[in-house]
Amino acid sequence: MNTVVQSDLLSGHEHTRTGLSQAALKQAFIDNLFYLQGRFPEVATTHDCYMAAAYTLRDRLLDRWVKTARSYKHSQARTVCYLSAEFLLGPHLVNNLINLGIMDSARAAGEELGLDFDAIVQEEEEPGLGNGGLGRLAACYLDSLATLEIPAIGYGIRYEFGIFDQTIENGWQVEHTDAWLRDGNPWEIYRPKLRFPVKFGGHTQQYDDDGHLRIRWIPDLVIEGRAYDTPILGYGVNNANLLRLWSAHATQSFNFQSFNTGDYYGAVRAKVEAETISKILYPNDEPEAGKELRLKQQYFFVSCSLQDMLRMQFNTTGSVENFHEKYSVQLNDTHPAVAVAELMRLLIDDYKMTWDPAWEITRNTFGYTNHTLLPEALETWSVELFGRILPRPLEIVYEINRCFLDEVRMHFLGDEARVARMSIIDEAQGRRVRMAHLATVGSFAVNGVAAMHSELVKSTILKDFHDLWPEKFHNVTNGVTPRRFIVAANPRLATLLTERLGSDAWVRDLSLLKSLEAHADDTGLHADWQAVKTAAKEDLSNWLGKHAGVTPDPASLFDVQAKRIHEYKRQHLNVLHIVTLYQRLKSNPHLDLPPRTFIFGGKAAPGYFMAKLIIKLINSVAEVINRDPQINGTLRVAFMPDFSVKNGQRLYPAADLSEQISLAGKEASGTGNMKFSMNGALTIGTLDGANVEIREEVGDENFFLFGLTAEQAQRHQAQGYRPWEFRNESEELRSALDLIDSGLFSHGDKDLFRPLTSSLIEYDPFMVLADFEHYVSRQSEVGHAWRDREHWNRMSILNVARMGKFSSDRSIRDYCEQIWKVQPAPADV
Repeated sequence: MNTVVQSDLLSGHEHTRTGLSQAALKQAFIDNLFYLQGRFPEVATTHDCYMAAAYTLRDRLLDRWVKTARSYKHSQARTVCYLSAEFLLGPHLVNNLINLGIMDSARAAGEELGLDFDAIVQEEEEPGLGNGGLGRLAACYLDSLATLEIPAIGYGIRYEFGIFDQTIENGWQVEHTDAWLRDGNPWEIYRPKLRFPVKFGGHTQQYDDDGHLRIRWIPDLVIEGRAYDTPILGYGVNNANLLRLWSAHATQSFNFQSFNTGDYYGAVRAKVEAETISKILYPNDEPEAGKELRLKQQYFFVSCSLQDMLRMQFNTTGSVENFHEKYSVQLNDTHPAVAVAELMRLLIDDYKMTWDPAWEITRNTFGYTNHTLLPEALETWSVELFGRILPRPLEIVYEINRCFLDEVRMHFLGDEARVARMSIIDEAQGRRVRMAHLATVGSFAVNGVAAMHSELVKSTILKDFHDLWPEKFHNVTNGVTPRRFIVAANPRLATLLTERLGSDAWVRDLSLLKSLEAHADDTGLHADWQAVKTAAKEDLSNWLGKHAGVTPDPASLFDVQAKRIHEYKRQHLNVLHIVTLYQRLKSNPHLDLPPRTFIFGGKAAPGYFMAKLIIKLINSVAEVINRDPQINGTLRVAFMPDFSVKNGQRLYPAADLSEQISLAGKEASGTGNMKFSMNGALTIGTLDGANVEIREEVGDENFFLFGLTAEQAQRHQAQGYRPWEFRNESEELRSALDLIDSGLFSHGDKDLFRPLTSSLIEYDPFMVLADFEHYVSRQSEVGHAWRDREHWNRMSILNVARMGKFSSDRSIRDYCEQIWKVQPAPADV
């Protein structure tokens, strides 16, 4: 076999590093196993085989990546730079096989070599570079940018450790170190010579520069940011874009003099201090040291990224004066907002520009995406901390603010209250730097991430700015990539869709699924649809049996809520419904309820007590219900540990019902709602975030709507919300809360869940009790609808058929047209 392959290669048919045939893939795998892993097949472990397979794929990516970079350089194409503190990429191997179009060839090659293809796929460690929706959105956008042939670079931090791995012990979340780099990362290229200095602390001083007064920053600490590059391949195209992540290093890793005097820690102190910056994703920022580290992280990756862009611009044109014409830089939430001040600093201090032209470049470079309406999530930093860590950038912020407030005063004569509200420096809350204000002032465009969210941004948190610059504000509804969340996650559904539509063109243009509507009443499609769903549910049931200790009946309704655990996501509303159903069944064992399995997944921030208590409550309720013989399997509850992209790909295809139940006006968009609907789950949800648009697209008859509107919620709050009144008026709600407090779910401990129930009764900031009755009523309608499986399947088919709007490809087209003003640049490969 090898002789024949080598002969073909020598004949010039295909090269083992770039060829896509089954024969070329086989030979490349064998070569990489031998030359890169130092193994031969008889002794190779599954990990060895995964690494060899990954390097085989990476060769093919690099071929396209290098040629794409050359093509972009020659065309001098305008480039999008996406700055994000997170990139929740998910596993690379399968995604790259799909985008190269060689999944079948790779599987066949593996089978010929006697390999367990599925075991190799499962061996891949998920990159610990993100936490939730923000990072996953960034990853979807990188996929779509490459697929749409848009020149782009993603910039972020190469965290050594991800947020944490989650296990459930005695019902509680337990956090473990996410050492995702422990066994190596074959997808990245280390660029040791591509490094930039980043300054911290110290002070500034004035100096004369040939008659010009300038500022010099004299830091206490200088570290280096070094680049790690990962190619991001588009689907069905030659374009491969760049994800560049920065790792922090000391400028001098070892102090020989300290070592010689016996100060062994002192010899490596600089190395430890520097590397801490890129050590872990989202350190606990409750203590002051955590806040300091997080600010350092944000400034570190922003400074490296901007220095890199300016380097490329200067090397290409010999000037940075047209920087904003070459680069459109998108700030993914407020984490990179310090980029506004840093670009000004670099242009003024390093490139010797004067203020006005530097500000003209800066304010025409950045776009700002707002992802939240929650006040606690709108980042602010104390002026004391900001100035101590970043003295020169703080001076820049002060000057930006001075010029900006002069503009506000001219526009709104005599309105000093508005001036105070709009100031980048919040003087009323202990002098703090408002990062959302800095991002808004320093950007040419501001966008929300769903139609409703964007309107709320304009009418609430950034209303004053919208009054000043209405033309600045846009909406770009989020989207997710169908390559990851249908083709990779649900290959059975992908195959069925391609067979029914007669083409796989829908993978690049999700709007083509619309033609599936014509088959919504086809009984043959219903049978195939049900078979696909059942197979996915069987897969998930087996996985939960091994990893969660619960093996649900695939014939039951899989009711799923998987997302970050947070009070505003209202997992506790879901639990109250479960407890209510349990009480109904205990009161009437012959009650005819369709069997239902409730599945939860998600992580709570390590310092968020109430969220961790919600996880404990879910698992405690599960423990009681799952072992109660009177319930006889009618209700089952499972908690999926360590929810991630990888585990989400098991969950989305299996869900029958998707829980999107946040209080209206609190969720910016959501993307889990899209992933579930794309895979045929029906949604029970509020008019919140992208739920509004999903319901508009799929039809209100195919969506289980409940709850207060955002306006009603605001009115309740303004009038003085009294949650105990809802408790007193609802016998089932009162009974459910009392049962939790009785100790039934806590082995007799009546105080364990008291902080949660007391908070609901006395404060209830997210109006769980106000929405309870309507939610439970709609859930009863879900049960009735589930009994008519033909109608349920029809609704499921229509949900998938009408999800075209929610592809990240559409989102990126919106950004390109409305904000970035960039055009596709097909790579000349």
